[in-house]
Amino acid sequence: MADALDCTACGACCCNTDENRAEGYPWYVPIDDPRARLLTRPDLRKRYVAHDPDDVPHLRLDPSGRCVALTGRLGLRVACAIYADRPRACRRVQPGDGACLAARAERLGLR
Repeated sequence: MADALDCTACGACCCNTDENRAEGYPWYVPIDDPRARLLTRPDLRKRYVAHDPDDVPHLRLDPSGRCVALTGRLGLRVACAIYADRPRACRRVQPGDGACLAARAERLGLR
């Protein structure tokens, strides 16, 4: 199944979950490596990083809950503006795994 899924035609995993949003939790992907370029380069930090109340850095989300690094149209053609620098949590999602399929079902109505 993973071969049939094209991440560049999806982007669903780059959006905050409905559960998080319902709980008022606007932080989705933590940046857990203090040496990450997202944290050490001021230009990247300003554009792509937001801190939760405990000062934990996360990828910044737009008001709809979509990662600000995601370009393009969800479900049609997308790309990650920080792909080489994406956090570990982003790297763990694989086409066709549980997180992928749950995001596709929630965001795009696809299984």
